[in-house]
Amino acid sequence: MLEEIFRDQWARVFAALVSYTGDIDVAEEAAQEAFVIAAERWSRDGLPANPGAWLVVTGRNRAIDRLRRDRTHADKLRRLERPEPGEEAAMDETSIPDERLELFFMCCHPALAAEAQVALTLRALGGLSTPEIARAFLVSEEAMKRRLSRARTKIRAAGIPFAIPREDRLPARLGAVLAVLYLIFNQGYGDGRADLTAEAIRLARTLLDLMPGEPEPAGLLALMLLHDSRRAARVRDGEIVLLHEQDRGLWDTAQIGEGQALLDRALARGARGAYTVQAAIAALQAEERVDWPAVAALYDRLRELTGSAVVELNRAVAIAEVEGPRAALAIVDALPLDGYRYFHSTRAELLRRLDDIEGARAAYERALALATTEAERRFLKRRLDQLLP
Repeated sequence: MLEEIFRDQWARVFAALVSYTGDIDVAEEAAQEAFVIAAERWSRDGLPANPGAWLVVTGRNRAIDRLRRDRTHADKLRRLERPEPGEEAAMDETSIPDERLELFFMCCHPALAAEAQVALTLRALGGLSTPEIARAFLVSEEAMKRRLSRARTKIRAAGIPFAIPREDRLPARLGAVLAVLYLIFNQGYGDGRADLTAEAIRLARTLLDLMPGEPEPAGLLALMLLHDSRRAARVRDGEIVLLHEQDRGLWDTAQIGEGQALLDRALARGARGAYTVQAAIAALQAEERVDWPAVAALYDRLRELTGSAVVELNRAVAIAEVEGPRAALAIVDALPLDGYRYFHSTRAELLRRLDDIEGARAAYERALALATTEAERRFLKRRLDQLLP
């Protein structure tokens, strides 16, 4: 119970404390202390009437305590301790209707490198751990720790303010915000965490309402809905099910219809970015008969936009359907993705189709060693069992 409440409330509490203090380090420490205190008191005394408000007030008090201990924050402390009407501190007016989305825009400051913006926001607000973020970026956990540390150091050294940007400055930060939402969705989708995918979809809807004139948010939401429409069919008997083996009767046709309508809207408004192209691929894969040459052509375009080795891996899957597994394997074997679990499972599938049993077994075993969910492990173990003589 407590773990579920904490997971649900973390982003809200952290967002409120960053807005209140204007300091991400102070806010994170205060939020962590508030949750520790809550775990102790709530286990003993029971849940308060409003857990979120309780956590915010406790975190705010911890923040003030820290600022009192640190003379370098004297000016900020004087501002925070000014009497405010009512129980809660008054907040500035903002055009952003969700406190977590506000913090996404705040963390995505253009003075930070794009990858640092995304990593910092994922760590602070996305509900992702450092190891999960490292997997998303295909780097080691230590490398991600250093990247996050450098971002925080730059924030302190440059005096980057954590403040909600003016409405006319939101478009400059939109790319990083979209990247954060996409990675949160991907993490939830890949690990079977419906809470993360639902939160990403909810925030994407809010973002689309906030910036209706921007076409790419519609493309991203379309992509999320088209993928999420297959969620009920992705796991069967505790095991991952590949796209071509899924029961299409379990797909959410309402989500598919909404996703296709959003894709049409994005294209009509000139969206040609990476999320819209991916949504177009997902829409083709939702058809009863998949046009694999068209899918491969869209992956060519996506590769031009991103330069991503993961995109090239996915393109190879389409090439396998068009030109056969040998042509696809030649593409896969040239990719620098040894630490990526889907690289090895894709390679194993291609080798299995080419009747290279020993090669397929080795690739499945490597994928199994990197798997992060039980559903993936069961699928890979079954594939290995199928290779036994």
